[in-house]
Amino acid sequence: MTEHNRRDVETTSGKADRSSVSSASSAPSTTISTAEQRRQAHLDGPESSNPASAHPEATIAESEYSLADIERKKARPIRWVIFALAILLAIILPYGYGRSLAINHTQGVLHYASVMDPRGIALIAWMVTVLAFMGIGMSIIESQSWFWRVVFVLGLAAEQLIAGLCLLKMNFWYGTFVIYQHQAVLANAANLGIIAAGLGVAVFAILFVAILVCVKKDSPWNALTHSWSALSMFFIIELVAIAVVLFGGIITAV
Repeated sequence: MTEHNRRDVETTSGKADRSSVSSASSAPSTTISTAEQRRQAHLDGPESSNPASAHPEATIAESEYSLADIERKKARPIRWVIFALAILLAIILPYGYGRSLAINHTQGVLHYASVMDPRGIALIAWMVTVLAFMGIGMSIIESQSWFWRVVFVLGLAAEQLIAGLCLLKMNFWYGTFVIYQHQAVLANAANLGIIAAGLGVAVFAILFVAILVCVKKDSPWNALTHSWSALSMFFIIELVAIAVVLFGGIITAV
């Protein structure tokens, strides 16, 4: 082998030795860097490796009003104060005015009332009272609407006016006989219509609470507590109550 060939062999073997040493030294560093990346990803959590799970940035501008302030503004307490005053006035003023008419203008009241049948008067009084109670129920179902609250106040005022004209109280038949004499049956019929509506509401409330307390949630009877089903049950009970008054002989017995 010549000197030139010997040098080529030595050069090739030296390069091979250096490349093997370089690859051997780079392998541990690659392993170390991969382990370091895994450890850092574990410390950072899944949000760092999954951009979709990161919390989005807030797009709503900061406000100086708190949630309580916003809800307080939506409540509008002035409206509720006016509503409460309207209810109080609807209870006091119409009843006092009707009672004053019954005592001081008895003949004028009888002039307009004597043209109607006692059953018709009882039906009118019942309808007005039911309208007031329906206003309460519908205002609960449609809590955002003030229309049914107005209906309730107007119905309550009309019911109180009739109650004042007919001297409604626990033993009303004594007072109506003193004021209206032999035509007291007209006033008694109106009082019975109002009482029938009130008793119907009482029966409905008892049944509604009994269903809520005693009936299981998965029972078909629980559907009667839903808004429109409950309203339908209310009207059925009210119709039964006024039917008893109109056709049960109660009007002529009082």
